[in-house]
Amino acid sequence: MTTRVVHTADLTAAERAAMRTLLDAAFDGRFDDHDWDHALGGLHVLVADGGRIVAHGSVVQRQFLYGDLPVRAGYVEAVAVDSQRRGQGLGWAVMDEIERVIAAAYDLGALSSSEAAVGFYVARGWLPWQGSTAVLGPEGITPTPDEDDSTYVLPVPPLSPLDRTRRLICDWRAGDVW
Repeated sequence: MTTRVVHTADLTAAERAAMRTLLDAAFDGRFDDHDWDHALGGLHVLVADGGRIVAHGSVVQRQFLYGDLPVRAGYVEAVAVDSQRRGQGLGWAVMDEIERVIAAAYDLGALSSSEAAVGFYVARGWLPWQGSTAVLGPEGITPTPDEDDSTYVLPVPPLSPLDRTRRLICDWRAGDVW
């Protein structure tokens, strides 16, 4: 079993195809082209067994506003483990590397979690955002109340401790903004 951290630019076409296949299967067909696009352009953590990718996660840079403070966020995308390999610590290994990257390169870690994955992230020290969320989109700042309960952060000094009751605003992108 090997774990590798690699930028999107350094992935082979075969690796990108294998990642997409894994993500499509892991998310039961709910992983669309926007989700795929969101996972690209940053660093990928790949866990392979016998040359086959069995776990993946990526961290991409996003610009947030924390109150009036611009924040460079390491945003976690597309964390998945092959269904036959779940419960073996592979997701944990992926997040170890993602969190290492966030701590070394960003002001804040952030992600949007499904209900099923909340326990996993909380056990790793991710904290639920308690304030409101919004997006800075083409029409200005727009509240995203549907994301208020699914947004989680990993504070990184100097933003630690973090006032999680403030409004957190993300940059705009097509598809799910969070």
